[in-house]
Amino acid sequence: MHIQFSQSRPQGARLIAHVVDQGKFPSATTAAMRAGAEGARFKGNAGQTFDGFVEMGGEVVRLALAGAGDKNDEERLANLEKAGAALAGKYQSSGDEDLVLELSESGLSAKEAAAVLLGLRLRNWRYDIYRTKLKDEQKITLKTVTVVGAPDGIDAAWANAAALAEGVEFTRELVTEPANIIYPESFVERCKQRFEGTGAELVVLDEEEMTKLGMGSLLGVGQGSTRESRILAIRWNGGGSEAPTAFVGKGVTFDTGGISIKPGPGMEDMKWDMGGAGAVAGGMLALVKRKAKANVVGVMGLVENMPDGNAQRPGDVVTSMNGQTIEILNTDAEGRLVLADALHWTQEEFQPSRVIDFATLTGAIIISLGHEYAGLFSNDDELSKQLSDAGETVGDKVWRMPLGKAYDKLIDSPIADMKNIGGKGAGSITAAQFLQRFIADDTPWAHIDIAGMAWSDKPGRTWGKGATGFGVRLIDQLIADTAEG
Repeated sequence: MHIQFSQSRPQGARLIAHVVDQGKFPSATTAAMRAGAEGARFKGNAGQTFDGFVEMGGEVVRLALAGAGDKNDEERLANLEKAGAALAGKYQSSGDEDLVLELSESGLSAKEAAAVLLGLRLRNWRYDIYRTKLKDEQKITLKTVTVVGAPDGIDAAWANAAALAEGVEFTRELVTEPANIIYPESFVERCKQRFEGTGAELVVLDEEEMTKLGMGSLLGVGQGSTRESRILAIRWNGGGSEAPTAFVGKGVTFDTGGISIKPGPGMEDMKWDMGGAGAVAGGMLALVKRKAKANVVGVMGLVENMPDGNAQRPGDVVTSMNGQTIEILNTDAEGRLVLADALHWTQEEFQPSRVIDFATLTGAIIISLGHEYAGLFSNDDELSKQLSDAGETVGDKVWRMPLGKAYDKLIDSPIADMKNIGGKGAGSITAAQFLQRFIADDTPWAHIDIAGMAWSDKPGRTWGKGATGFGVRLIDQLIADTAEG
């Protein structure tokens, strides 16, 4: 979607939209349209829409209203995003290619106007490249939004929001692509293309390099696949001499479960088991595109987990990069094995001030939190609060879960340093305890289990059914709040 700004309404405009607060109507609204809105119970609530036809300058145009709710609502920006998203959802396939967003009477600030545009752009995103038989009425037609009467400062505000949108869209693209298109090597190539010329530094480790480093935990997961595993690091030095913040993502580009194979129904969803790596890639793109004044590194462990004559077996023991041994009891508990080596390498290679990992790690977190919050586990109260606050600000919400010695004992192994699963209970917690064993004692760390958030079976605030882009906005806001001053 192309968004442009103009001092006046383009000639021939057929679709004109206003964002209105509760109980408000723009001056162009006719008495008939007001009566129609009241009859349809349109009150200007956040996300409500109503439209009708009015005469303007001798032409009949469609006038659309999008509700922004109470002007004093503490979730004002979120409600404005809903208003923009509602417009995209309603007119995405309407046959109109152009929408004029009239803000002259809105009273919105630049930040508020950018929130409307962000909602519009994100909700209009859809990945249709493999759909060749769509009927005309199903195809996306909305291509351009012309903003008239935008407030002062909109250029800078929208530049930052547009960078964020690009990052979210990139994550959705990676998560949506099927596993025959996105696998470890092609994930790396897709990132190389998107980051070319941005000033970011990309580092790639192949299997030979990882073998030399002793990454037996990560490599064990991918050894049943014909697709080679990779580690990808994206580094952005936009700050001073301070140690970087590190984000680490689980990138299992397809997860069959390995020898501990998953049931067939629903297995196709496991193309998005790389949602953590997708979030890190998109988060880094957003930061790089807006030239964040901070030092940040994003690391992605990329593997495919397949059953094969060479695949890892239950009962095997592998040795991780930091020398700890792991008894494999279930090859479907593979994400923590990938992250173990990725986390250790990140700390050794980049000496970060703090580490946050993102992973579609456990189905158990969905049992605990459903699809409303991601699970947050941390060894640091300050970092935990910063993530919670950032999540509340942008809508990528996280809920802190416990860690403790009693849980940690559940992953002790009788023949190795640890086993890769605990017992029947507390599955998300024992997975987090496993990861914590690969974090240096003095390093602030947080693990975010996004298994319930990376993909949605129904439309949400700014997304349709499918990939949500969860995590990108959390990454961006955390850096804005805590690393850019």
